[in-house]
Amino acid sequence: MKIERVYKIIFGSVYPYYLKKAETKGRSKEELDTIICWLTGYTPKQLQQQIDKKVDMETFFAEAKLHPNASKITGVICGYRVEEIEDKLMQKIRYMDKLIDELAKGKAMEKILRQ
Repeated sequence: MKIERVYKIIFGSVYPYYLKKAETKGRSKEELDTIICWLTGYTPKQLQQQIDKKVDMETFFAEAKLHPNASKITGVICGYRVEEIEDKLMQKIRYMDKLIDELAKGKAMEKILRQ
């Protein structure tokens, strides 16, 4: 898939997949929302507004205020080391993917949130 196509994916269309991944592994919607809000700076209400407005990934992250500790997110997701991704928007998307992956794998919230 071309990078430009990824940017135009509606965030609200992938959110249910994130939720299913978390819930299948015994994690909650609240935990999912907590990590997305931590990364993006959105409040839970603002997160829901982004979903309701049907914003694409590019807009979702353009309007976000990335957490200062986001750069501490490291590791491999989809075959790429997130800390080495040069395209900043793609890196933010992969940060979110990595956090959700850690949640689904049962990692403790304080470790996911880099505290």
